Amino acid sequence: MCDSNSFNINEHQHLRFNPLRGEWLLVSPHRALRPWSGQIETLPAEEIPKFDPNNPLCPGVTRASGVVNPNYTSTYVFTNDFPALLEKGPTPEPSDDPLFQMKLATGTCRVICYHPHSNVYFTSLTMEEIVTVIDEWINQLNDLGKTYKWVQIFENRGDMMGCSNPHPHCQIWASSFLPNEPKLKDTNLREYYQKYKKPLLMDYVEKELVKKERIVYENESWVVLVPYWAVWPFETMLLPKRQIQRLSDISCIEKKALAITLQCIVAKYDNIFQCKFPYSMGWHGAPTGEDLGKDQPHWTFHGIYLPPLLRSATIKKFMVGYELLAQSQRELSPEKAADILRQQSTQRFT
Repeated sequence: MCDSNSFNINEHQHLRFNPLRGEWLLVSPHRALRPWSGQIETLPAEEIPKFDPNNPLCPGVTRASGVVNPNYTSTYVFTNDFPALLEKGPTPEPSDDPLFQMKLATGTCRVICYHPHSNVYFTSLTMEEIVTVIDEWINQLNDLGKTYKWVQIFENRGDMMGCSNPHPHCQIWASSFLPNEPKLKDTNLREYYQKYKKPLLMDYVEKELVKKERIVYENESWVVLVPYWAVWPFETMLLPKRQIQRLSDISCIEKKALAITLQCIVAKYDNIFQCKFPYSMGWHGAPTGEDLGKDQPHWTFHGIYLPPLLRSATIKKFMVGYELLAQSQRELSPEKAADILRQQSTQRFT
């Protein structure tokens, strides 16, 4: 029989519920009880040229498709030369067998170059340049959202996350279908709203702002926190302080505050191990397409950062074994991760 009075959230194993996915997470902080010593190993400084004539994302360079990039001076958007989704395709033969089902999948994939220079990123861009990136995200969401059910804006940063091109950029995959992750969220967000008459994530962020245990950064419009149910060691969620269904719903003030937030969270990440912190990040908001004109009050727009690093610039958390065959598990408690991130400066190391 366990003594609940002796339970320590940063020392004892426990399960936590993720209401967005409707599943449980195993937290095993006793496996990481050795004292935190901060930086253990750093990577050598990466010298990235301002312009590389062999980089297919640079202005004026010929891509593998034979298309020559214009000499762009701000953001630049183009259709991915090797897209995972195409706008048209043959429909698979229907099947009555429940074990062998296929459906038509259509869509498009685009690339957004944030800036003409390769050696810049959010921590070195001006606020006006970051706002321009946000404006382009909104433009693409509005454009693709007229046709497609889901518009996934995402970025993979660093070699560890499979990004071999250092030029600042992100991708957009727009699809005719609602992918698994947002579909799962849609179901759980809807059920919560129907039960409590309030958006789950607004209810959540309001309670986190009171607790202050997992807040990493906040300003007048936005909050960055380590989710109570975070899986990755330094996973964070970026949430608005008012109910917003999509990125396109933000005000001018919120847009400027978001630009500051993006710069601050990247600086905090990079400062942990003084490296270009790798991660996958992206935005989730209310589905589009046929649902674009519908009020979807259960959805709250939010961003997700999923970084793999655990103990140094080269030591990552592997999702293997138990995580793949049983359920998600983490060692560093969300509260400890939030404390480490919170202590980092909002100015990137030099």
